[in-house]
Amino acid sequence: MSRTNFDTLLQAGCHFGHMKRKWNPAMSQYIYTERNGIHIIDLHKTAAKIDEAAEALKQIAKSGKKVLFVATKKQTKEIIAEKASSVNMPYVIERWPGGMLTNFPTIRKAVKKMANIDKLMQDGTYSNLSKRELLQITRQRAKLEKNLGSIADLTRLPSALFVVDVLKEQIAVREANRLGIPVFGIVDTNSNPNNIDFVIPANDDAKDSVEVILNACCQAINEGLEERKVEKADEKAADAQAEADADEAKAKRGARKPRKAAEAPAEEAPKAKEDTPAAE
Repeated sequence: MSRTNFDTLLQAGCHFGHMKRKWNPAMSQYIYTERNGIHIIDLHKTAAKIDEAAEALKQIAKSGKKVLFVATKKQTKEIIAEKASSVNMPYVIERWPGGMLTNFPTIRKAVKKMANIDKLMQDGTYSNLSKRELLQITRQRAKLEKNLGSIADLTRLPSALFVVDVLKEQIAVREANRLGIPVFGIVDTNSNPNNIDFVIPANDDAKDSVEVILNACCQAINEGLEERKVEKADEKAADAQAEADADEAKAKRGARKPRKAAEAPAEEAPKAKEDTPAAE
């Protein structure tokens, strides 16, 4: 069953591409027609690509891996933050920090620095500082929080990137390509889809368009997380049952041993009687 239907995508304005003079020829396979100088995207292909991407995202979430959402455009920041947070995934909505993937250890150091500032503030280490010094540290902490707060829980490289507007976020896409990290992207008619592993051809400027696509993808991620929980619960139950069976088998083996011990003296008893006359 399709996660999004044609009418929903049409109503959200997913079909509106860019002006014809700004198009990227590599997107020709996803363009349905042109109207008033604007390219119209084939929504049947968009729906199929959303389903394909959603299924792949579901499997990533089911395996316990992370998907990093990236969208620094003003109109999509809030949507990305809301949807990514709802499925407990990291996201970047401010400036993309160059080298975030290719120089990941340095980014982790900055995140740890933020956590260290919090720790020192709580234990009273900064209580003797002047107001000026304390203000500088507070500002530094706020800057780190703004740029890196949403990826504080990302302790290792993400298993995939979900990008809104691959043209604007081309640095993030290049870093992911370099490391072999799969890229899911909402690709408009002015962008190059060749470097994107899972292309979702759609309007990447309209808030409603991005929201409809994110709803479908995040729903799939949530399904993957729920299935992972069920599998873990089943594994835990199976382990508990196996442990109980092992304890029961051990108890049965322990119950058999006393009977063997009781039989042993009965066999030795006649020998003891035979030995008695010899001793006399």
